Amino acid sequence: MAKEIYHPTIEQIDLSAVLDAMSDPTRRDIVLRLAALGEENCSAFLDLGSKTNLTYHYGRLREAGITSTRVEGTQRLISLRLDDLETKFPGLMAAIIFAAHPSESQD
Repeated sequence: MAKEIYHPTIEQIDLSAVLDAMSDPTRRDIVLRLAALGEENCSAFLDLGSKTNLTYHYGRLREAGITSTRVEGTQRLISLRLDDLETKFPGLMAAIIFAAHPSESQD
């Protein structure tokens, strides 16, 4: 039987943990891609680092409450918890995404 993957409840999501997780450039790149593409397989980010390194980053994002990971067969699929984050911290993720691409919104 597969090991259950820990995800914090919305009440457990902490602003400091979210901001700390988002302080890393690799994790920001993962979040920005997920924001643009939606749910992705873990292997979609192999250009950002080794599997071991990415596993660490996926864990940090999940434990901070930023992402959700689900297992489908042999695949691990990652998605953003945008609804939960918007409920807990209105506008935070939109501000982070905007800050990464400010020129796209200033046409």
